[in-house]
Amino acid sequence: MFILLGVGLEIIGDVFFKKWVVENKSSWLWIGFGIYTIGALFWALSLRYEMLSKAISIFTILNLVIVAFIGIVFFKEDVSIIGKTGMFLGLVSIVMIEFG
Repeated sequence: MFILLGVGLEIIGDVFFKKWVVENKSSWLWIGFGIYTIGALFWALSLRYEMLSKAISIFTILNLVIVAFIGIVFFKEDVSIIGKTGMFLGLVSIVMIEFG
């Protein structure tokens, strides 16, 4: 639960960072930092309930896959077939880690 909250908040922080880069408004940067910091706190709390190796794997892969997906959908970024394959394999690895 804490892992998902941490991932979600860090993704929202990443979106604000991207908006800062695109629009060059410093307010987006500070909002992104604040949300990212709260996400890091939830990530730290998740370590009380999960093994570090499992938690870091799920956190990192989910963050990468979802941020890449948001980049594709909302910011019209281009991803190669190799990148899409990597995203798919990342999701498969999460299922294997969680349920394997």
